[in-house]
Amino acid sequence: MNLQVVWFKRDLRTIDNQALAAASKAGPVLCVYVLESEYWQLPDTSNRQWQFVRESLVDLQEQLHKLGGALWITQGDVVETLTRLKHRFGAFTLHSHEEQGNAWTFARDRAVKRWCVANQVRWHEYAQFGVVRPVKQREGQFHEHWFTYMSEPQAELPREINFVTFEVPSIYLPFDVTQDEYPCLKRQSGGRTQALATLTSFLTRRSERYRGSISSPLTAPAACSRLSPYLAYGCISLKELVQQTNVAQERTVNSYWRRSLNDFAKRLWWHCYFMQRFESHCYMENRPLVPQMAQLEPEFDAIKFDAWKHGRTGWPMVDACMRYLHHHGWINFRMRAMLVSAATYSLGLPWQPVAQWLAKLFVDYEPGIHYPQVQMQSGQASNSILRIYNPVHQAQRLDPDGLFVKRWIPELQHIEGAWLFEPWQMPNNLRRQAGWNEQYFYPTPLVDFEQSHRQIKAAIAELRQRYNLHPADRNKERRRLPASRKKHRTKSQLADNQLSLF
Repeated sequence: MNLQVVWFKRDLRTIDNQALAAASKAGPVLCVYVLESEYWQLPDTSNRQWQFVRESLVDLQEQLHKLGGALWITQGDVVETLTRLKHRFGAFTLHSHEEQGNAWTFARDRAVKRWCVANQVRWHEYAQFGVVRPVKQREGQFHEHWFTYMSEPQAELPREINFVTFEVPSIYLPFDVTQDEYPCLKRQSGGRTQALATLTSFLTRRSERYRGSISSPLTAPAACSRLSPYLAYGCISLKELVQQTNVAQERTVNSYWRRSLNDFAKRLWWHCYFMQRFESHCYMENRPLVPQMAQLEPEFDAIKFDAWKHGRTGWPMVDACMRYLHHHGWINFRMRAMLVSAATYSLGLPWQPVAQWLAKLFVDYEPGIHYPQVQMQSGQASNSILRIYNPVHQAQRLDPDGLFVKRWIPELQHIEGAWLFEPWQMPNNLRRQAGWNEQYFYPTPLVDFEQSHRQIKAAIAELRQRYNLHPADRNKERRRLPASRKKHRTKSQLADNQLSLF
């Protein structure tokens, strides 16, 4: 009966879903989501992410129901699921979106490809983020391809779709994921309904203060779009977001607000730039982009790692950000960069366990952005500027009154003035006044960050000189950009907010 199977992955929506649209025009449609148990046991996945996905599946089920269809959700292996479908329905055509995932999902997709070839099943994959495949001509194609792709019409569904149902669709499958070490009590809720509400509030209200307000953890939760998890799991499409942002810019009279929206639009481009980079260098999930940097990788220190991941480093801004992240599953880009810097440069931890721990905490974990950024912020990439963050200076600049720190570190609630930025300098009488004792206190930093920073800078400089390594020349890369798009690479972006994660 020329069955069209739509395999939903990170595209949990019906609007601007090219896979669903193409399948719907070709024949009867069966919508499938495979709950892959092995994936949810990986070191970079977590229960907080699964709960977001589960809510998004509930919403997707409602979207399909309104169209007269349903989503068949099954648990297990994708290849086994496809084999089961072939036994039940015979030949079919498979439709899905491309996925810039981690090594596990890439291996799974290769297994699906082999199965399709062996079973003479056509598999149509569709771009979702303007990433170019194959990647060997990326440098000459990506920049213009992205703008062309984002200006194309969104995928439209036919008025009537011939849906096929298979068994009883349910999302209440028995499924156990490794529980998070910390409950994510204030994470964002999943689903397209929530995504659209977040988008509307951003474009009509919150985006006015986007410009200049996304660095501080005090203002960023409201000023940032907060759309990153919805993009990561495809509750809305990037094309949809780009086009709506462009419309909002055209309608905005306030010049400052228009510049804020323009800044946001630039970062949507950077969002895909890093996914394209990961597509070209997917090995950076496990190896440094600059291979020689592996020579400087330190031994894993469990004491330092536990202090960092539990928010007990002794640096107030670092610990407050980590505790906030435990609670919300999100934090703004500047603070993400500082957390990586504190772990790798200051504490001297290997970058990979740092990357995996943060990936588990981020509800909006997007491998194509996450690993390039962790490598950049930990010095594993070829950037000329080492992004080393002084945690004291960050606190003084971004939380001068200590409001954020006191909210998330109750041990420091009664500390005032400069002591709040460097509590390890406090005399004993002030420690007693703060109520500290042997059981209740705020820890002293495990290392002197200024000394650690001097040492790592010297080590990297010596390594670069020894191997004649020349960091990426930004001017050369800027010259590669089309003239009309050079404005997308500004000094302030490179120095601070190269990618905002919205």
